[in-house]
Amino acid sequence: MIRKATVGDAELVAKLLRDFNTEFDTPVPDNLERRFAALLAREDVMVVLAGEVGFAYLTLRPSPYYDGPVAMLEELYVAPAQRNQGIGTSLMRRALEEIEGAGEMQINVDEVDADARRFYERHGFTNIEQGSRMLLYIRELHDAQG
Repeated sequence: MIRKATVGDAELVAKLLRDFNTEFDTPVPDNLERRFAALLAREDVMVVLAGEVGFAYLTLRPSPYYDGPVAMLEELYVAPAQRNQGIGTSLMRRALEEIEGAGEMQINVDEVDADARRFYERHGFTNIEQGSRMLLYIRELHDAQG
């Protein structure tokens, strides 16, 4: 069952993000449960859950280009054993329903991730960064572990 997460789902969402980060060898910050509890209480953050096997995490921001917000699909993850069963598509559909009124949805995808690129293109997304490896500059302003 695909559903919108509540603050009470912070532990499950944190677990899924840990699984995602572990699979892709990305550092996992401490305090994810606390952070997701705070995030899920906000009006401009949303997580859609597929039971205990997948999630879509979105943020909304105002834009002068649309009457509604721009939605950023921060993460979409389905556990490896559950892939290719339509769960990602179900998450995407529900996420799009939940952001009705938004002007657009954006997602950053690594150029070499052919499977993810095919998935998003199949769902109507268009790459606007031809020839880019999706460079991202970051300057940390606070300790991510705190």
